[in-house]
Amino acid sequence: MKSSYVEALKGLEHRPLHPSAKGAAGTALTLLVLPLHRLSAYQLGLIAAATALVLPQVRSSLLSVAPNLLDPVFNLMVNGYYPAVTWVPFLIAGMAIARLNLNTLAAHWRLGLAGVALAVLGHGGSLLALSSRALTETSLWWSDVDGAFEPSKSSFIVKSSWIAAPHSETTLSIVGSTGCAMIILAACMLAVDALPRLRKLVWPIIAVGSMSLTAYVLHIAGIAYLMKINIFKDESLSTLFGFVVVISTFAVLWLRVFQRGPMEVLMGRVADLARHIR
Repeated sequence: MKSSYVEALKGLEHRPLHPSAKGAAGTALTLLVLPLHRLSAYQLGLIAAATALVLPQVRSSLLSVAPNLLDPVFNLMVNGYYPAVTWVPFLIAGMAIARLNLNTLAAHWRLGLAGVALAVLGHGGSLLALSSRALTETSLWWSDVDGAFEPSKSSFIVKSSWIAAPHSETTLSIVGSTGCAMIILAACMLAVDALPRLRKLVWPIIAVGSMSLTAYVLHIAGIAYLMKINIFKDESLSTLFGFVVVISTFAVLWLRVFQRGPMEVLMGRVADLARHIR
């Protein structure tokens, strides 16, 4: 469930990223949340809420002080497309959901309704805030936010705190995107509840979701290879279709032999090692 949730969150992204940067960001995020693996769903939920509220403000403050700092650790933790300080809440929220008992129809509905509430709070709150007299540029609600934290754009910094667009790294963006991911999860589970035979029809999707980390790594490797031979087109439907077919086929064939994907096995072993850390 946790891997499916994280994959759903990744599916909300709309901009390309260099493969090596994705790998480094993913490693940093995993290491940051490993110490929390013993906590309950309630505890993880509280931490996710607290980090979603506080860490975006910390990031904004750091960028306003040192926006052009080239330190690699700073860039990994604070800057870039996947800054660890503002992506940690997503992973912690995913861990919290993984701790929930989602074996009943009522639990699926509760998850979906909670997701709707968060999506409305995040994206609706952003739209309302940017529609007010104080923040009149409503187009910022879903705008390209590149350069939002440049010192020369101090007025935009204030407004950017209310943006809920992809990669805006704000509290409202985190809340809204988390809500959307919860809605997707709940909708998938409710669909299977209502139509049990649907499970067979969407088995390739289920297979990819059950080994989403492996699928994501394969995407990164594929993109890196296509970029190397200069034929990668990130907006091409043929490229998208090719990735869907190849990854889905691999997942289905792999799970005919093994229970988990290779990356899931690796991360499981890392988590087992973390259990021995006092």
